[in-house]
Amino acid sequence: MLLKEQEKVRILIVSQHFWPEGFHINDVARSLVAQGHTVDVLTAKPNYPEGRIFTGYRAWGCQQEDYHGATIRRMPLFPRGKDSKVRLALNYLSFIFSGYAFGPWLTRGQKYDVIFVYGVSPILQALPALFLGWLKKSPVVIWVQDLWPESLSATGYVKNRFILKAVEKVVRFIYHHTDLLLVQSRAFIAPVRKLAPRTPIQYHPNSVDESFAKPAMPASHPGVPALDAPFTVMFAGNIGAAQAVDVIVEAAVLLKAHSDIHFIVLGDGSRREWMLQQVRQQGLANLHLPGRFPVETMPGFMQKASVLLVTLADREIFAATVPNKVQAYMAAGRPIIASMNGEGARLVIEAGAGLSAPAENGPALAEAILALYRQPASARQTMAENARAYYNAHFTHEKLVSELIEHFKAVGRNKS
Repeated sequence: MLLKEQEKVRILIVSQHFWPEGFHINDVARSLVAQGHTVDVLTAKPNYPEGRIFTGYRAWGCQQEDYHGATIRRMPLFPRGKDSKVRLALNYLSFIFSGYAFGPWLTRGQKYDVIFVYGVSPILQALPALFLGWLKKSPVVIWVQDLWPESLSATGYVKNRFILKAVEKVVRFIYHHTDLLLVQSRAFIAPVRKLAPRTPIQYHPNSVDESFAKPAMPASHPGVPALDAPFTVMFAGNIGAAQAVDVIVEAAVLLKAHSDIHFIVLGDGSRREWMLQQVRQQGLANLHLPGRFPVETMPGFMQKASVLLVTLADREIFAATVPNKVQAYMAAGRPIIASMNGEGARLVIEAGAGLSAPAENGPALAEAILALYRQPASARQTMAENARAYYNAHFTHEKLVSELIEHFKAVGRNKS
């Protein structure tokens, strides 16, 4: 449907992470363009999760690209590396510096109806967005994906309470000067409201590209070991501290005697090498880590699995979080095991889409896997159908993108 000129929205997305990094904001940008809106993206050089600048890019210099009709404007970035708190801090700070130093120049002459911040960590990336909002007299909307400063302490990157308090003051400043805060989990509303008592807050959940909900072609994914095993438990995504992947290793050890059950962990991250070491040291022939694959292959992988696994660390902040893979798993239409506490596990149970186990509890995870393994195929199929139905009712991508546009228009009216 063609939009009238007055219905089109001019959007600047500010996000430290963007394509070819695999983040949901890629799908959002593509759909906004497809609906007829003008989209620019101010981002950095891709380096996540490997920690090094992707082939074809270099850390220094600016660059412009096209992504399905969206104009990407890339700024210099210090790569995050792996397992280095210093490099990660420099990575975060370099994006902020580049945003102030290069953002106004890269977006010169452009006017925007809204500046939209994809608020994954670090939320500090919103600082240059606020500056651009002031410079261009545009409202700023932040889609809060992680709670700060709680995320810093929960992942162990920062433990010094004085630093955490200083970060909290910066977050208060950011929230106070934002025109609208969108939160990806209903459980985020209270902690965000505590830091932003006067800023409007709305619940806006994540979704995934519609390809996850469509039947995948038989050859739509590369072959990986054990994919055709009788019962596969698949984890897909970042393999890091927040995901508490130790619990997967523990469950794999406990289920070694069940030759039908195999774990497949797709992705990369700071804990992947440790998992590979555990596979070798403990002789885990039932645990496979084939690596990272293009995001377009994920629907095929997920739809092939017997069960899809999501894990999070046992931290209060993560109990409020709904990992984006929950929506992806539901869209793929497979039974889900949520090895986590709080909101994400609640959604899986509410949907009748699978089972939950307490976070970081290996025996409970192994028990949940065995419970699904022993159930008749018809019971697992009912869970799979429930997962897809819940996704269709609450998380379809186009519906949520349309709601996002309504948020943009409303904040624009309030600003004028």
